[in-house]
Amino acid sequence: MVQDNGASADVVPEGRRLLPTVGVADAPTADAPTADAPTADPPLRPSGGGVSVPLGTAPQRNPRATWHTRANAVVLAYLAACALAVVARDALPVPRWLAVHLFLFGAVTNAIVTWSEHFATTLLRAPAASRRQVGLRLVGLNVGILAVLAGVATDHPVLTTAGAGVVAAVIGVHLAGLVRLGRRALQTRFGAITRFYVAAGVFLLAGIVFGTLLATGHARGVWDGRLHAAHVHTNVLGWVALTVLGTEFTLWPTALRTRMVEGTKDAAHRTLALTVVGLTATIAALLAGSTLGAAAGLVLYAAGLVTALIPLVRTAVQRHPHTAATWLLAAGTTWLAVAVVADVVIMLRAPAVEAVAVPLDRLVPVLLVGFVGQVLTGALTFLLPVVLGRGPAGARQATATLEQAWLPRIVAVNLGVLGLAVSGPSWLTALGWTLVVAALGAFVLLAASLLVTAEAPPPPPAPTASAPAGTGPGSGRRAVVVAGAVGLAIVLLGAAIAVGDLGHGAAAGGASTSRAAGATQVVAVSLGDMTIEPRSIDVPAGTNLVLDVTNRDRGRHDLKVADGPQTRRLAEGESQRLSVGVVTTGLDAWCTVPGHRAAGMTMAIHVSGAGTQAAAGSASDATVDPKATPGGGFTPYDPVLAPAPAGTEHAVTLPVVDKDIEVAPDVRQRMWTFGGTVPGPTLHGRVGDTFVVTLVNHGSMGHSIDFHAGSVSPDQPMRTIQPGESLVYRFTAGFAGAWMYHCGTAPMLDHIANGMYGAVVIDPPGLPPVDREFALVQSELYLGPPNGTADDAKLRARTADAVVFNGYVRQYDAVPLTAEPGQRVRIWVLNAGPERASAFHVVGTQFDTVFKEGAYLLRPGNADHGGAQVLDLAPAQGGFVELVATEPGHYSIVTHQIADAEIGAHGVLAVG
Repeated sequence: MVQDNGASADVVPEGRRLLPTVGVADAPTADAPTADAPTADPPLRPSGGGVSVPLGTAPQRNPRATWHTRANAVVLAYLAACALAVVARDALPVPRWLAVHLFLFGAVTNAIVTWSEHFATTLLRAPAASRRQVGLRLVGLNVGILAVLAGVATDHPVLTTAGAGVVAAVIGVHLAGLVRLGRRALQTRFGAITRFYVAAGVFLLAGIVFGTLLATGHARGVWDGRLHAAHVHTNVLGWVALTVLGTEFTLWPTALRTRMVEGTKDAAHRTLALTVVGLTATIAALLAGSTLGAAAGLVLYAAGLVTALIPLVRTAVQRHPHTAATWLLAAGTTWLAVAVVADVVIMLRAPAVEAVAVPLDRLVPVLLVGFVGQVLTGALTFLLPVVLGRGPAGARQATATLEQAWLPRIVAVNLGVLGLAVSGPSWLTALGWTLVVAALGAFVLLAASLLVTAEAPPPPPAPTASAPAGTGPGSGRRAVVVAGAVGLAIVLLGAAIAVGDLGHGAAAGGASTSRAAGATQVVAVSLGDMTIEPRSIDVPAGTNLVLDVTNRDRGRHDLKVADGPQTRRLAEGESQRLSVGVVTTGLDAWCTVPGHRAAGMTMAIHVSGAGTQAAAGSASDATVDPKATPGGGFTPYDPVLAPAPAGTEHAVTLPVVDKDIEVAPDVRQRMWTFGGTVPGPTLHGRVGDTFVVTLVNHGSMGHSIDFHAGSVSPDQPMRTIQPGESLVYRFTAGFAGAWMYHCGTAPMLDHIANGMYGAVVIDPPGLPPVDREFALVQSELYLGPPNGTADDAKLRARTADAVVFNGYVRQYDAVPLTAEPGQRVRIWVLNAGPERASAFHVVGTQFDTVFKEGAYLLRPGNADHGGAQVLDLAPAQGGFVELVATEPGHYSIVTHQIADAEIGAHGVLAVG
């Protein structure tokens, strides 16, 4: 057994040792002898299973090995699911979000909860919780995690919130247990570990709150960008990084098989103080909208990180990294330092917190893969053999299994992270993901093979202490099988991603010629500029048709063949081979991005000697029942116009979000939104105010924005941005009015009809206050299939299914606008169209004030004693009316285009 030599009273006792030298400041080991210790093997050598075993004695199974096997199998399952999410991203509803959260929320959170308790109980010599208690806790944790993942993926906020609550409750119980352990260890060198874990857990609870607000649509306007930034920092730099830093003070020297250096305990205390204070300041600044404050907090956090790195580097000088685990831990910690520096630069360069979303998103792969992924796999590489309880020989064999091809895997991961970190062409990003998923996927398979065999009887003890690792009976055959499986996994994963991301690189031109190869005909097809080239293909009946499809446009496109195959969404420069099969009749092909087919992205496949052209079928469109009423719990779009904010400059974040939204009772459509609502949020200001709008594209295609309320050159602020990109649109409101904003990306008709519009209200100078002030945006619905997008044929035929105020059929019949008798009511109206005119009217009232398109048409006290009955607005026009209802009652709000009122443009002003 390793001797303490009186160096410390806090040496972990035999039988409870996590690893051979954890926390032993001056104890010699067989790997690191000192002048006071002989270099010969001691009579007792620490086993890989955590128990000192005499040589030649059959090892005893660790009673917790089975439990650790199952707990770590859950971690590996999440890692495998994450890899699959990366590969199959086009088939998933929110692929990037799912991949990130399967990894961070699923795998990493399970690993932290499992191992932090293990470290704390072992190092503090505390009795461990029963396996039943821990098991129930982890079951609850994963039920909550899966509920959150399912809730977000299926857009069910109640399920998301419930799942988040379950996870928060489990983490709270976990933290309470750690606090109890920490109270027992206040005077020990390991007490700081529990404080790191507790601080990390507190940050996770805050991150859960931020994430829930984001996922359930409660973060609107500037709060979307601020909460997103705070969510990323609390989870990655708080929950994960603090746990890692606290653990590395003991795990790092243990993995190196050497002693802790002097001053480690003090460094741990200083690190905890600096990082917690720094991160708290960063999060507070992000929520307050201060990038400089966030940068200052991150500098303090970085100082804490440097404080932690000093003893870690000194330990590495004492004994250099020499195993897969130590190199993975070293590389991961290095990427953490790089990411924190990059984070500081991002904050210093960003004009507002709302503008950091895109650069942060680019930094996330560096943090998750470079830092978290490598630290997680490094820790598991070292710790799994320890806890499986199979004695020295079994531990050596397990380590050998996990370390197969470790150097190429580490090189691949870090080259992949470099490819993800730089802003390069799409093929470089795809190559980066290929390397990362292949390398980390290989570890998952190796670890899974180890856990599958963990229940087998332990191998017989090695005949001598010098027996090389992995030389037991059958080890060679197992190594060959495992190595073959790893090689196959790398090939399959790499190929899957290469097919999905890189395409095959086939050239595609604009010519309408094709080449024949026996019964197979291969045609190059080019997508771009709202056209498909060639426009038509002529092939003999019975031809096996293959299309080499390449996107030449900056926006994403795909190609769908009627009743046949479809490519994935292709980014600029990407290609995919599409096997149509044997064609015997004419076919249509088109781009399925909503609006693109109607805009001209179609291609005809003509078959000589065949029958008539096959028409593309479509699902039945949704229909509106004008007599239906919303179900219980219905919340209307808030029609109250909030007062113009103080100050003369207003920062706004508008995230583009694809979202299934109810537009009439029991009718849902897939809408493209600004901020998750239709219409988008109403902006309010005064003449001379400046708006700084950050547009962040979280959608599935390119979008843009055009503010009619400002006069700017359209070249840059109105440009189309692709998913994951952002832009800052700055304009000054020079004139009063009700101004429209909308997406201007072609085909604009489809983007507006699918919900991408909103209002900017700029008060005329000297506008007097009123008792009640509302804002209504009139628009039309051209319903497609349930949960689908707008029907292109209806759009171009101008046959609307419904006309609505603020995006929902007759919602203000169910929840009326309200006022008291004698109160002055002002109603701002914008007609977003895109096709119908509006004749705004309130039944039973007269307007004594009418303001239209920047000018008063009528004001109280006019010499002619005139009044008005209608505010007439063409698409994109706006204004306001004022009225006073002197008697209690229910006053209908309509467009006097009566047919439109009867299909949804109807509400109620309830007076009294």
